[in-house]
Amino acid sequence: MRALVMEEFRGPLAIKELATPDVPAGAVLIDVVATGLCRSDWHAWSGHDDDVVLPHVPGHEFAGVVSAVGDGVSRWHVGDRVTSPFVEGCGDCEWCRSGNAQVCPRQQQPGFTHAGSFAEQVVIHAADTNLIAIPENVGFEAAALLGCRFATAYRALTARARLHPHEWVTVVGAGGVGLSLVMIAKALGGRVVAVDRSPAPLATATGLGADAVIQTDAADTPTDIAARIHDLTAGGSHVSVDAVGSPVTAATAVLGLRRRGRHVQVGLLPSDDGTSPLPMARVIAWELDVLGSHGMAAADYPPMLQMVAAGTLDPAALIAGTIGLAEAASALPAMAATAGAGTTIIDPRR
Repeated sequence: MRALVMEEFRGPLAIKELATPDVPAGAVLIDVVATGLCRSDWHAWSGHDDDVVLPHVPGHEFAGVVSAVGDGVSRWHVGDRVTSPFVEGCGDCEWCRSGNAQVCPRQQQPGFTHAGSFAEQVVIHAADTNLIAIPENVGFEAAALLGCRFATAYRALTARARLHPHEWVTVVGAGGVGLSLVMIAKALGGRVVAVDRSPAPLATATGLGADAVIQTDAADTPTDIAARIHDLTAGGSHVSVDAVGSPVTAATAVLGLRRRGRHVQVGLLPSDDGTSPLPMARVIAWELDVLGSHGMAAADYPPMLQMVAAGTLDPAALIAGTIGLAEAASALPAMAATAGAGTTIIDPRR
């Protein structure tokens, strides 16, 4: 099979011909039809994830067709149209049994702990726990977005922040996760302020229904931006989400909250010592909730898929374009420097 392979962190990627992966017990092999280019893939390429062992195939959000089934798999068959969360729960621990595979202590992740979906085929373990059937009226490209950014955004707003209609939501970062948050928040009846440094994604956010946008520049401090949020929302947002992952964006999101607001951290916050600063004095004084959101288990997909199948949510509207593996080899390293207005899909067959 053809795959995009990284042999050094922050180095060039190359298309290589690899052997068809073995399919262990409990797993399935999937022919990848579409896979999303996500900022988390950039973190893996940059060496921010200790689970990545070189040489490595990135890619963790995808959709495709089951082409082989391992021993012990009971729910899935060759030809099934499927997707999967980026977290593969083990299926046996107390967290998986309770429907919280996204925090499974024995989790695996395509594109991180094992070869990912920037390839013609990918293996998914514990398939009976982790696979999701794609509704017939949902295309592969739209379904590919569900496994990471879209499902993460959905869970962040529903299960973590518990957004109520008419509440204000600040979305910091209008990339793939941020635009998903805008779409979902509006579908849930929220009012949205989108914050980004680039005009193109903010224009997309407006098109998705954002009630206000704030374009920042390098001179703006988190306090400056938060003051603008407070003005727009008459006292601060009820919910904030940092969809970027930096000390500046996280602080901006927290400081933009009103008293007793809820902050959800979605963007990764890599640091040398494993700790990340937040304005904790504000958190304590204003009794703010600080929550993490790490994807969404397959068990929680049905309500989201119902909204997608009904057209209430339209992940396909977030797609900026489709490229092949050769273009992906240059697009992945460039992600930190480019300001897209949507999500790029990779077709590994091209």
